[in-house]
Amino acid sequence: MATLSLSCFDLSSFSRSENRRRHLHRFWGQQKSEPSWALRRRNVVGVKSFRAFYGGASRFNDNKEKGLICTADELHYVSVPNSVWKLALWRYLPSLRAPSRNHPLLLLSGIGSNALGYDLSPESSFARYMSNHGYDTWILEVRGLGLSTDRGEMKYTEQIRSEALSKQPLVKASTYDSSVGSGISSRDGQTSNIATQLRQWNKNLINIIDGAQQLSPFQPFNLQGVTSALEEFQEQLDVYEKYDWDFDNYLEEDMPAAMEYIRNQSKPNDGKLLAIGHSMGGILLYAMISCCSSKKVDPQLASVVTLASSLDYRPSNSSLRLLLPLKDPAQNFNVPVIPIGPLLVIAHPLASRPPYVLAWLKGQISADDMLHPTLLEKLVMNGFGSVPAKVLVQLSSVFEEGGLRDRSGTFKYKDYLRQGNVPILALAGDQDLICPPEAVYETVKEIPRQLVSYKVLGKPGGPHYAHYDIVGSRLASSEVYPLITDFLNRHDTV
Repeated sequence: MATLSLSCFDLSSFSRSENRRRHLHRFWGQQKSEPSWALRRRNVVGVKSFRAFYGGASRFNDNKEKGLICTADELHYVSVPNSVWKLALWRYLPSLRAPSRNHPLLLLSGIGSNALGYDLSPESSFARYMSNHGYDTWILEVRGLGLSTDRGEMKYTEQIRSEALSKQPLVKASTYDSSVGSGISSRDGQTSNIATQLRQWNKNLINIIDGAQQLSPFQPFNLQGVTSALEEFQEQLDVYEKYDWDFDNYLEEDMPAAMEYIRNQSKPNDGKLLAIGHSMGGILLYAMISCCSSKKVDPQLASVVTLASSLDYRPSNSSLRLLLPLKDPAQNFNVPVIPIGPLLVIAHPLASRPPYVLAWLKGQISADDMLHPTLLEKLVMNGFGSVPAKVLVQLSSVFEEGGLRDRSGTFKYKDYLRQGNVPILALAGDQDLICPPEAVYETVKEIPRQLVSYKVLGKPGGPHYAHYDIVGSRLASSEVYPLITDFLNRHDTV
């Protein structure tokens, strides 16, 4: 195999001046001999960290190393002020062949989701699509998910990253780090009652899965991925004791830190960003617009696209109601996290193999024939982490009168949407069981009509769109992405 000499330039230090264009032209000339895929994927960052695992990832690694691969062009870290957290930002540099854009693009994932959903494979990558259309594209992994980490463990992570990179001679990786924020916390290493309870809960789950073997005697489960996810969950229990945040922490701390960092890197002339949010990511964008409207401040968003998102789920028969019974146990027993990733890994064999005890689970994610089984398995086994119970408790207010509230219960985020001035495109899936069109419209109708565009994807005779299909299904690049780029292009003005 030929060795590629791949160069990496930090384009963020160059404004949209003629000087930057000359630099890009010089850079392009240096790369002419390289295949086009090398230009799109110059940097691959490998990270091994118990703090940042993708549930069950080792199932796809024959050597059983629990490694992570960042497939973006650059991996950036931004510190959250007055917090121990460093947030991961996956950056996809704009194609040099595409028109120059005025604003960078921020992508926000759903609850418990890492960056993988936006970059599931080279053939199914929303992030790559947007960067190929000229957008400086960033995916934010909020605290506790994906490659985000706390600074108390960064030294360990950096050591492992260096070891991983030494095993990847064909690429040159670039990782960027901010120096904002302080306040590293320490722990005494003793095992708390919470961790003890979670360990017992974890053992019980393993026993349940062992018993599930008997459900399908003719096609026994391959438990390697399941047990691996549970073992990794077990290894992180002491860390989970620090999972003490809610939705408002994402909104008031993580998002502002990430947006400020992106502005400093991309330097848009008007200081604004474009943003796309899927599920909880869209809820965050709605909430930010509402909060800024109530305070009469500019949210610094040129336009927004929400995918399967709503602040008020009451008119719908959303399957999220199934999570409501978890609310009281989370409060009463002070369980710090809900392990969404490990639970999905456990449920996947029961959903995808005879006797299909949990066949309904697949429909929560993707409609029939919309996502290749291999990609669906990759998403389920690798795309989710654990979520603090406080986040779940606060989000459950979407089923209460007035919709989502802040942590105090006094501020209803939906109330100030009508005072916003940000153009919004809201997309819904016709077979979305998690956020049905009725829920999406319940929020859309609160937005001034001149600012909002609303569309339900899917046709009576098919194809149909479930919750994830809007982001990465086989038809998304031809039916969904063009709608989004057309909308963003119209509002990418200064």
